[in-house]
Amino acid sequence: MVAKQVFLTKGVGVHKNSLFSFELALRDAGIEGCNLVPVSSIFPPGCELISKEEGLKHLKDGAVTFCVMARSQTNTDKLISSSVGLCFVKNTNHRGYLFENYSNGKNVEKCGQEAENLAKEMLTTYLNTSQVKLDESTEILKTNICQSAKGKKKTWTTIIAIAVFIEE
Repeated sequence: MVAKQVFLTKGVGVHKNSLFSFELALRDAGIEGCNLVPVSSIFPPGCELISKEEGLKHLKDGAVTFCVMARSQTNTDKLISSSVGLCFVKNTNHRGYLFENYSNGKNVEKCGQEAENLAKEMLTTYLNTSQVKLDESTEILKTNICQSAKGKKKTWTTIIAIAVFIEE
């Protein structure tokens, strides 16, 4: 099983119960009908990054769906952020990397940028140790998805940032 496509999504949920707040975050992200299986950080060679709208069309209720998920929860009044950074070499047979990042007190831009930079560092070190030679025309793409929210005391806030794999 190797994913052919991936899309990025995010969500936030608030409820008095922690698990219910997670369900609400999944609903906000549009993926609550899937049985999610978190996987590690490899972006398959030749995998295509597609829009959330296009990706959601491929999901089926009850389907086992692989993803890289960054999830944070709080029941205090602190700011939390979760992000998934992605970096890959376009039009090559080399794998890329996804990186989950978590932060307390950092905003969306900072947390997302950290995830992107760490994914790029993972890719760069892989390419260097594999002695891959890239030329000036090689396009390295990087992006991220990040969600942040300020929690409330005595109420659970869950945030998620997810890269969802499509195998079709």
